[in-house]
Amino acid sequence: MNQHKNDIKNALKRFTDENLADNARRLLNSLGYRSGRTIALEPNTAEGFIENFDPSNTIHRERARLDEWESIDLLFQLTATEISLSDQPAFGSADGGIDNSVYQSYLFFALKLRGNGYSRTQLSQVTREINKLTPMPAMVVFQHGGSLTFAVIDRRLHRRDESKDVLEKVTLIKDINLGDPHRAHIDILFDLSHRQRRFANFNALHEAWKEALDTEALNRDFYKELFKWFEWAVSEAKFPTEETKTLSPQEHIIRLITRLLFVWFLKEKRLVAEQLFEETDVRDLLKDYDRDDGDSYYRAVLQNLFFATLNTEIGKRKYSTEANATHRDFSRYRYKSQLDDPEKLLSLFAQTPFINGGLFDCLDSEEATRDGGYRIDCFSDEHYHKLSLPNRLFFDKEDGLFPLLKRYKFTVEENTPIEQEVALDPELLGKVFENLLAAYNPETGATARKQTGSYYTPRPIVDYMVEEALVAALAGQALPTNGDAKSWDERLRHLFDYAQASDDASEWFDSDEAERIVRAISDLKILDPAVGSGAFPMGALHKLTLALRRLDSDNSKWEQLQKERAAKRAEAAFDTKDDRTRREELVEIDETFKRYRDSDFGRKLYLIQNSVFGVDIQSIACQIAKLRFFISLAIEQEPDKDVENFGIKPLPNLETRFIAANTLIGISDVRDLTSAETQRLERELRHNRERYFHATTRQQKLACKRRDKVLRGKLAEELTQIGMPADDAEKIAYWDPYDQNASTDFFDTEWMFGISEGFDVVIGNPPYISHDKIEKQFKAEIKGYYQSYEPFADVYCYFIEKATKLQNNGGVLSLITSNSYLRAEYGAPIRKILRSTNTLHRLLSVEDSQVFESAIVNRHLSKISIHIT
Repeated sequence: MNQHKNDIKNALKRFTDENLADNARRLLNSLGYRSGRTIALEPNTAEGFIENFDPSNTIHRERARLDEWESIDLLFQLTATEISLSDQPAFGSADGGIDNSVYQSYLFFALKLRGNGYSRTQLSQVTREINKLTPMPAMVVFQHGGSLTFAVIDRRLHRRDESKDVLEKVTLIKDINLGDPHRAHIDILFDLSHRQRRFANFNALHEAWKEALDTEALNRDFYKELFKWFEWAVSEAKFPTEETKTLSPQEHIIRLITRLLFVWFLKEKRLVAEQLFEETDVRDLLKDYDRDDGDSYYRAVLQNLFFATLNTEIGKRKYSTEANATHRDFSRYRYKSQLDDPEKLLSLFAQTPFINGGLFDCLDSEEATRDGGYRIDCFSDEHYHKLSLPNRLFFDKEDGLFPLLKRYKFTVEENTPIEQEVALDPELLGKVFENLLAAYNPETGATARKQTGSYYTPRPIVDYMVEEALVAALAGQALPTNGDAKSWDERLRHLFDYAQASDDASEWFDSDEAERIVRAISDLKILDPAVGSGAFPMGALHKLTLALRRLDSDNSKWEQLQKERAAKRAEAAFDTKDDRTRREELVEIDETFKRYRDSDFGRKLYLIQNSVFGVDIQSIACQIAKLRFFISLAIEQEPDKDVENFGIKPLPNLETRFIAANTLIGISDVRDLTSAETQRLERELRHNRERYFHATTRQQKLACKRRDKVLRGKLAEELTQIGMPADDAEKIAYWDPYDQNASTDFFDTEWMFGISEGFDVVIGNPPYISHDKIEKQFKAEIKGYYQSYEPFADVYCYFIEKATKLQNNGGVLSLITSNSYLRAEYGAPIRKILRSTNTLHRLLSVEDSQVFESAIVNRHLSKISIHIT
C-alpha cells in the first residue's frame, strides 16, 4: 500500500514536465487505468476540441472559459472491456479511436488552464460544458498553475427521453499541490485506484468511485476520530471549578474545537501561520517544551492567538508588562516569561488579520474575582494555573488533535447539491457539533455518545424545506407582472436552482419583477426557533444569496435598499434626518459595496443583519451557528498583504442575531400597555444593538454593552409602571444578549430582536423530547400557556404552536417533526390550531424512512412529517 501511494505521489510530481497528456496518462496508469481507445485533437486547443465535439458551435464560451484554455487532450476512453482485462494495453497504444456506442464508459480529458486560483464553481462549469458535448460522461483532469484538480460528474439518461442526458453533481478533488501533495489527496486517489481493488464491470467501478468520493462518509470518519479526541481531552484537561460561573469540561472542549476549526479554515486562506501548529517550530518558541507533561502551548500560543491577535486590531497588539500584568485587558499578549523567543512568536502573529466577530472574545469577566467576577478562559498572568491543557493533546503523534486535522483536507466553500469538493467543508461543523452537543446535552448524553447523525438534518431536507418556504413567502410578497401565479411559482423555483446559477435571470424576470423580488428579499425576516448549529438559516442564506446574485449581479439594487433601510432606521431611532450615526452607517455601506462590488460579501452581510435570526436553549449551539456564518463571510474576502488588515473586513457581532433562550416560555403580553417613554427606549435599544452589530473595537463593543444595560434597566422600570408584572420586567432588565456563557429562561421577539410583527418564515427541526422526559416544573409552566397542552404530548407539539404565534400575517411555517400528532389523540389540539390559523401548502409524511442516519433520540425520528403552511 505504501509503495502504491508513493507511485501516485511520484506521478503527481512529474507534472512539472511540459507534456500534460503524458503526465495525466501516467497518473491514471498509477491508479490502474489504461486504454488504447483515444483520438488526437489537432490542434490540442479549444478550437481543436470544438472541431471534434462541437461542430455547431453551441458551447457557452464564457462558462467554458475557452479563452483560458492553454491545451486540451483526450486521454482515452475507459469501457467495461478495459476494466475487465487483466493485461491491459499500455497507455499510448493505438486501438483506433473511441466507441460512441458504448454509454457505460468514461472519457478522460486533460485540460491546462492559464493562471491559477480557479474556484470550485468555475471548474464545475467547465466540466458541465464539456459534458454537454460528449456522448458519455467526461472526467476532466485540470492543471492550473502548480495545482491539479480531478472533476468527476454524475450523469444519467433522461427518464422520459433516453436520447438525452441529465447532468447532475460535479465532484472535485481540488487543488492537489503537485510539488507537495496533501496526504488526504493521496488517500482519495488511492481509494479510486483500480490497483487497490478490482472491478468486475463498469457498474462496479462507478459505484466504487461514488463511495470513494462520498463526502458524507468522509464526514463520518472525521467525526469518529474527533469524538475520540473530545473524550480524551475532557478527561485530561483541567478547568476552573471554584468560580461564581463555570462551564462543564465538555463545553470548554467544544468551544476550543469551535475556535480551532475556524482558525484551521483561516489557515486554508493563508491568514494564519502554519508554523503555529508544527511541533518543531513550537518547540523553539517555548521554554522547556515538553510534549508529554508540559502545558504551555495552549496558554502561550493558542490563547495569545485567540484573544490578543484575532480579536485585537493589528496596531494595538503588545505584551503585557509588569505594571499591567494583572490588568484585565484581554487584548494584551500574556505569558512572556514562558516563551523562549517572544519576538519570533510576534512575527508569526503579525501574519494574521484582526477578525472580530465575538468568537474570540475572552469569556472572563471584567470584574475582579474578589468583586464577584469569574475566570472561564483564564487568560491572565495571575489566574492561568486554574486551567491546563497538556501539550500532548495537540501534538501526540497518534492521538493528538493537529495530526488528526492534518490527515484531512479542508475547504472554505460549502458544498451544494450540484457541486462538491471531496474535503471537509463548513457544513461539517454543523454535523460535528450537533453530535458533540448530543454528547454534552444532559437530556440525551447517555444514548448519543457513540452515535452519528443524531440531530443534524440532512442537507437535501434542509434544501427542500428552505426552497419551499422561500418560494411560498416571496410569491406572497412580490407579484408577477402577468398575474400568472402558477408560472410565477415555477419561475421562483428556477431562481433558487443551483444548476441554473449561471443562467441570465433576465430571461425569466422582467426588470420590474426583479426589482420587486430583491425588495421582498430585503424585507424578509426568517427565524429558526431551535437553531442548533444553524443548518436552516445557513440554507436560507445560500439560497437568497444565489437569487440576489442572479437578479442583481452588480449589487446596485441591493446597495440602494440597504441605504434606504439605514436612513429609516436612524430616523426611527432619533426622529431626525441628519444625525452622525446615520451618516456613519451610510459610509459603512458605501465602503462595503465599493470593496465587494462583484462579491457575495455585501449580500450575505446585510441578509445576516436584517433577515436571519435563531434561538436555541444551549448557548454553545448559538456559538456554533455564529461560527458557520463567520466562515460564510470570511470566504468571500480575498487577502491582500499590501493593504490595511490584509484586506480583511472585520466580521460583525452576531450576539443579537443568535440568542440562547427558552423558545417555549414567553413573558406577559402587554403590547397594548405602552407609553411615549417605552417607545423611545425601545427605539434606542434597537439602534444600540445595530451599532453593536458593526462595532469592531473593544471600546466600541464595551460602550454598546454598557449602554444596553442602562437602557434595559430604564425600560424595565417604565414597563413596571405601566402594568407589566415585576418578575417579567426584571427578566428584561437582566437579560444580557452579550453573555456568551448564559441561556435565559424566556423568549420574546420584540425585546430580543426588536421585531413585533412576527416573521415571514419560521423554519426548523424542533427537538425530539418525549412527554415522559419533560420536567414536571416545565410542564406546569406551559400548561396554561399552550392550547395544545396534553399530558402525553411531546415537546415538538408545543414548538408547532409556538411557531404559529411567531409568524406574521401571511407568514410561512416549515417544520420537520414526528408525524405522530397527525393521528394520536394528544395531537388533536395541534391539528385544530393548524386548521384554524394556517392554510396548508404542503405536508410530506414519510413512514419508516431512513431520513436520518440513525434514529437515536426516540422512536419518532423514523417517522417524520415535513409541513409547510
